[in-house]
Order: sequence, then structure tokens, then C-alpha cells
Amino acid sequence: MYANGRAWRRQAGTETGTADSSGDPVIEVDQLEKHYGDGEESVTAVDGVSFSVEPGTIVGLLGPNGAGKTTTIKSMLGLVLPDAGSVSICGVDVYEEPDRAHSHVGAMLEGDRNVYWRLTVRENLEFFAGLGGQYPSELRERHDELLERLDLADRADTAVNELSKGMKQKVSLASTLARDVDVIFLDEPTLGLDVETSRDLHAELRRLAEEEGITIVLTSHNLDIIEAVSDRVIILNNGEVVADNDTAALVDLFETQSYRVVLDAPVPGSVRARLEREFGATCRTDGDQVTVEWFDTDSATVYAVMDLLSETGQELRDVESVDPDLEEVFLRLIDGEDGATPADTAAVGVGTAEPGDGADIRRPSESVAHTGDERTHEETADEDDLETVATATSTAGSPGGEQ
Repeated sequence: MYANGRAWRRQAGTETGTADSSGDPVIEVDQLEKHYGDGEESVTAVDGVSFSVEPGTIVGLLGPNGAGKTTTIKSMLGLVLPDAGSVSICGVDVYEEPDRAHSHVGAMLEGDRNVYWRLTVRENLEFFAGLGGQYPSELRERHDELLERLDLADRADTAVNELSKGMKQKVSLASTLARDVDVIFLDEPTLGLDVETSRDLHAELRRLAEEEGITIVLTSHNLDIIEAVSDRVIILNNGEVVADNDTAALVDLFETQSYRVVLDAPVPGSVRARLEREFGATCRTDGDQVTVEWFDTDSATVYAVMDLLSETGQELRDVESVDPDLEEVFLRLIDGEDGATPADTAAVGVGTAEPGDGADIRRPSESVAHTGDERTHEETADEDDLETVATATSTAGSPGGEQ
């Protein structure tokens, strides 16, 4: 197994857009389970999660708060030790050989302290590249390109502490991409970014996947981002996988006859009640208009709704059919409104969990380049302690073993 990401991708035939879907997965998660607490106080965070990811794929990992996303990602990174199951990255077991596995990974977790504020922007890029076992001097051109792409070039020698929140987020992204890796984990990467920078990020993620064969695991509460850039979506709920499919196929699966009607306000309460009771419609008021929506309908229902609106003298502003998007699919899966089963969305099977011993927290290896805020349910590390740990371990993680 290669320590260098580009070398591994050449071996796998996935660099420069030559990914072979028949090759070995770059990520394999098998029956992952994690519990917090004991006895009646025990909480199941992850329950039999399994999936694999092919090289050069962008995967959106979604779920409501408490669904198990963070625990799953931290387990994949080796920051949390699961009670059962295994994770391998580029064929390396994350728990048995964490240093080798981490040499293939870059990660940005949600939180304010993903980079070191006392260092300049460029020093952060060099620092995290060095922790990953690569010579910062050999990555100068790569770093210059990143700084230009993220509009940070004129701030390269500025201490991060002096930057705005949005600029700090850009530095976190740049640090994650500061070295050549096979897999990138991004948690809320567009948080604090303006629209133009977010759009540039979308293009960069697609370029990394399509041209360099890099695999990206992306989480965000902004489902428009996930739908725009992801090849595949995995949805978690209550610690289990409830959907796993190509993004477009998942949206198509829920395509139904749905309509939206915009009316002049006000609409009498009696009319609203009939729309909701007889047709399952939702009504909401927005200024001088009322929007009525109903789903899973047929032509007869559409005509019946129009008859009701005509009979009661409602003034139409607009009528349109509604195509489903990822947000609608997500909400319907989580709320169970569609009655979908795991088979409907190619969901992965659910295993049976046994409580663990709770001894699960691991500090990040010195070779983990940029894993961000390592805090979990059972440990809140002091910010200065994290900086001290990372600095102390940089000797072992940087090329040549010298600072």
C-alpha cells in the first residue's frame, strides 16, 4: 500500500478521470456500531451502518440532528472507536493501522478551531502538509494555487486570528487540501462562505473527483449543495441507513404528480380547512398571497381542487407542477410520509448491536492532516491542549523528523 495519495490512485487506475467502478472501494464501512452510556442510560448512536465508496465519488452523508452522522464520520477517521464493526480506507484498517490509513485522508470537521489561529494562512497549509508526511517546500505551487482559488493570496502572511469567520473557513478548506490525499471528509464546508465562493467550491470539488480521482465525503444541512455536487447520497436516521442511492435516482424515485397553487390573500379559514381535510394540502400565507401545495395526486384530484377554488371565488395567481428535489426526498424519508422501505431506496441492512465498554476515545494520530475539532460526547479537549498535542507530534509526522 502506498503512503502517497497520487501513487495509490495510479495503482487503482482512478487518477485523471480514469476511475474503474469494478475496482476495490476506497472506503469500506462494515456493520459499524456505537453506544454511549450503560444500562438504561445507554444511547445507540450508530446501529449496524455499512456501505462502501468507489474512488473518485462524491458522497453526501445526510441525516437529522442525532441521526449518527458525526459519530459515523469520527469512527471512519478513527477519532471514536466503535463498539463493533470495521472501517478501511485505501485497503488499510483505520483502527489497526491508523497512521497508514490517515496518510490517505484529509478532513475538515465542523467547528471554529480547524486551524491554528496563531499561525499565518500559509504556515497553516505548510503545517498540515508536513503532518501528513509531505515536504511543504515541494507543495509551494499547490499552495499558491489553493490560495488564489480561495481568494486568500493577499492574506497568505496574515495570522488567522485576524481574519473574519468566512475567511477562517476558507483557510480550513485550504488546509484540508494542502497535501495530496485520496479521501477528503468535509463537514459543512460552505459555512460562512459567500455565494460566489460557495459556487467556486462546488466546481473545485467536482474537479477533484473527476480529474484527480479523489473521493469526497460531504455533510451539510444545505441540501442544495449536496444535490449539486454529490454523485450519491446516504441518509441516516436513528443510527441506521435508511437510503443509499445515486443522487438523481433517489430524487427520481420520489417523482410524483405534485402541484403548487398561488392565490390572492386572504383565503377564508373554511376553504383552508377543506383543502387540508379533503386533499391533504398544505396552506401557507406569505404577505399578500397564499400558497397551496399537495402531493401524490392524480388528475381527478387536481380538477376537484380547482373546482373548489372556483366555487369559493378564490383568485389564482399561478399554478405549477412541482418536481421533487433532494430536500423533499430527505424530509419524506425522515418523516416516513411515503411509507418507503429500505428496499425502495437500496438501503443497507441493519445489524444487531451490543453495548460496548465505553473506552472509545482516541486522540488524532500525528499523521492525520487537519482533522479539526476532536471533541466528542465523552471528551472536550482544551483548545490550547489540542494545539500543544499537534505541535509536539509534528516532529514524528513531518518529513525527515525535524522541525
